Amino acid sequence: MKDSIIILCGGGPAPGMNSVSMSVAKTFLSKGYRVIGLHGGYSGLFSKDARIEDLDFSIADRYFNRGGSYLEMSRFKPTDEDFEKRFNLDLFKDNNIKLLVTIGGDDTASTANRISKFLANKNYHIANIHCPKTIDNDLPLPANAPTFGYNSAKNEGAHIARTIYEDARTSGNWLIISAMGRTCGSLALGIGEATHCPMTIIPEMFNKTQVTLDQIIRLTVSAIFKRKVMGVSYGTVIAAEGLFHNEEVAKEAAEEGIHFSYDEHGHPELGKISKAVLFNELLEKKIAKIGLKVKSRPVEIGYDVRCQDPVAYDLTYCTELAMGVYQLFSEGKTGCMVYVDAYGNVSPLYLSDLQDPETGKIPPRIVDINAGTAQNYYKFIAHYITPEDYEAVKALGIENPEAYDFKKILNW
Repeated sequence: MKDSIIILCGGGPAPGMNSVSMSVAKTFLSKGYRVIGLHGGYSGLFSKDARIEDLDFSIADRYFNRGGSYLEMSRFKPTDEDFEKRFNLDLFKDNNIKLLVTIGGDDTASTANRISKFLANKNYHIANIHCPKTIDNDLPLPANAPTFGYNSAKNEGAHIARTIYEDARTSGNWLIISAMGRTCGSLALGIGEATHCPMTIIPEMFNKTQVTLDQIIRLTVSAIFKRKVMGVSYGTVIAAEGLFHNEEVAKEAAEEGIHFSYDEHGHPELGKISKAVLFNELLEKKIAKIGLKVKSRPVEIGYDVRCQDPVAYDLTYCTELAMGVYQLFSEGKTGCMVYVDAYGNVSPLYLSDLQDPETGKIPPRIVDINAGTAQNYYKFIAHYITPEDYEAVKALGIENPEAYDFKKILNW
């Protein structure tokens, strides 16, 4: 029987999913392997009715440069009981599978490592190589290398934000934008820098103080005040959604009258609400309290950047990752992520070295707030109140301009 590989895609979509999966297919097909696509992510490995499909050149060539994912994705995470009672070992044996290629984020990578160990314990040794994906750019790759999908998502996010900024200028309003990114502010900062947004708020800014809702709102008002002093009546503010995935912030929001649904443990279900709407509603209350005449509108950037066609950077990067999978497999590597440096050189990143020994999870990479990208944006592009603006802000009728001083808010 011909040797086979199987490919699955886990988590949520990112531009370049097809570019990786179909480039892997093309590469292995050219070397004589049978290539199997598994629909449903990991759920397919824990079902006797796994939905598999042979990927031939025609399919691979048709989809490699398209957005979305030809292989249906899933956020399914197997439990220990799933491994013991429902793992479909026959799928691997019956199809002579030699390599499991997983495409996804940190959870997908961690689960792949568990599967590889499980199969080894069952005396069925199979290689496992992971391709790192996330528009959040939060996997700890060396030399600040991006995860695939990030640059395409940033490109589309910047396209949307540029249009939103022009709307703000045209209408004389403030547009309040929430961008995806639960633990890492890379996408928000990337969009903010690309569009010269006057204020971008990310979790990493709060490295010297605890993030609070009050601080988020005061940073926003600081940008509005600064532009008023400059004679500018419009602008945009971008906030990473991770700012609001914080129970203390949610508690403050509830105290301000924002209504949440709660899970069985009593935690607010933050994933069910629009962060932009929440942010804007609280800002409107603050503006009304101050007595400022400012119109603001909420805009969400999230699902609209996940399934777009990948830009040329990601098309190239994903192709190199796919060829890297074959190189590592042919060298006998397993239990690793494929890493491609700026020169196209391939090397393995072992999941066991990246994982937290206690939790088994891969700690997310976050924005280095002290590095040049962030520091220069906040020094030269962002707008906010400094001590030199206090008198001009007082002239607007604000008695305590120091409360909106950017560096004092952040304790920088």
